[in-house]
Amino acid sequence: MNNKNLSAEQRRKNTLSVILGIICVIYVIPVLMVVVNSFKLNTFVKTDTFALPSGEMWAGFANFVKGMTFGNYPFIKSVCYSVVITLLSTFLILLCTSMAAWYIARVNSAFCKILYFLCVFSMVIPFQMVMYTLSKTADRLHLNTPWTIPIVYLGFGAGLAIFMFVGFVKSIPLEIEEAAAIDGCGPLRTYFSVVMPMLKPTLISVGILEIMWVWNDFLLPYLVLDINEYRTIPIHIQYLKGSYGTVDLGATMALILLSIIPVIVFYLTCQKHIIAGVAAGAVKG
Repeated sequence: MNNKNLSAEQRRKNTLSVILGIICVIYVIPVLMVVVNSFKLNTFVKTDTFALPSGEMWAGFANFVKGMTFGNYPFIKSVCYSVVITLLSTFLILLCTSMAAWYIARVNSAFCKILYFLCVFSMVIPFQMVMYTLSKTADRLHLNTPWTIPIVYLGFGAGLAIFMFVGFVKSIPLEIEEAAAIDGCGPLRTYFSVVMPMLKPTLISVGILEIMWVWNDFLLPYLVLDINEYRTIPIHIQYLKGSYGTVDLGATMALILLSIIPVIVFYLTCQKHIIAGVAAGAVKG
């Protein structure tokens, strides 16, 4: 009987492994196609999309050079703007939402409960519902530069971040903060010296998710920023067009590959923190 149960359990595990393997392959195929086609000549990207780059198809690193030198807008400038926007936005989201979540979790009032549910509700609102009003508001408030657009990202990233932080803060014993208050710590010192170090798993997890989101985002910078002056990497790739709107797909694939390599490396390096942070912040409380 035990052998039969063990065999059935093993079959379920094998079936699940096969299903997950198929799903993994489906997700990986687009990335592989980007890698393969980034080394092909433009003509063969269109006609032999799934073929390996060999022989006359091989373009080497010419696509990368062409993509980075195309047009009058330097690619390195787009990289710098993407880095600035991503780092500033992530820092602002982590700082403001973690402090707000600590306040919401510790102050048991109707206002905090309403604020919390509004933040959670914001996660289900499609960006398309507010994008036109947002672009007009950003122009009026002068939030249309790489140094001010992080404020806009703070508004859109606050929902998920506060949801995760509140769940984790509720798991922290209140006695620790009371002991800090007895020792003479004020609210700010209690937060930065006591609460924030304990928030490390969720801080890392939220930071990784926000970095991946902001780095790859196209629509928000496209609507808010002056694209003639400020272009992030996704916008730069969008403008790889020649005369009559023709697109060099080889150069486009090359720049897409350059843009996703940092995200993939970053995610693979920090994926264990994502799992730990989500488990710690979104389940407890």
